Formats: sequence, C-alpha cells, structure tokens
Amino acid sequence: MIIELIKSKVPPGTIIPKPQSKKVYPVTGWKHNRQGKEVLEYSIPTKSGTGKQQKKTIFSEVFEAAYEALCSKRDITKDWLANTFPKVNAAGGCNFTTLGGIFEILNLVERAGRGVYRRLSL
Repeated sequence: MIIELIKSKVPPGTIIPKPQSKKVYPVTGWKHNRQGKEVLEYSIPTKSGTGKQQKKTIFSEVFEAAYEALCSKRDITKDWLANTFPKVNAAGGCNFTTLGGIFEILNLVERAGRGVYRRLSL
C-alpha cells in the first residue's frame, strides 16, 4: 500500500527534502535491481563538484517496514534503521533522510530532531 502511494505522489523529478543541505536530491524513479528487488532510485550530488550526480537506491521493503513502524510506534529513528536494515544504514546517512523526506512529502511525518522522524497522523 505505501509503495503505491509513494509512486502516485512522488514522481520522478520530485526533490527530496533534506535537513541541513542546500543540494538537490531528485527522485529518479522505481527500478528493479540485479536481484530483481524493487527499489526507489534517487540522485545525489558528487562531492567532487563535477556536476555529475550519483545514483542511490532504497528497497521497497524498507519503506514498507518503516511505514509499519510508524503505524505501531510514534516515530522512526536512525537507530531503528541501523538495527532493522544494517546494510541500508551502512550505505550512508542520506538513506535515512531520504526515507524521512519521502514520508514528509506524503505528510506522514515531520523531522523531530537529528535522526528522528515523528508521525503526524495516519
């Protein structure tokens, strides 16, 4: 359910809100990775300043688990991501803020501090 909502409300080109960053992080779209898993792909600016953007992905199952956590708890945290999906967390801090930013676009959460997104209402 949450994946269909994201697909309908967050089309390619949507800018993902990021705390404390003035750089642009656009959604590229939904793809299937080499293992056949569905992922949301987004672009991140390179640190080299070349203007080229790198691509990062988040598995659909991460969004589903995060949504379930929001339904049963009041918030999702960076610690929740690290414990639930250690490889996703290890891939970089921007995955957590992307997850929260997508939920912000859907008006499901608000950023409640560093490493915390709090549920608004479901």
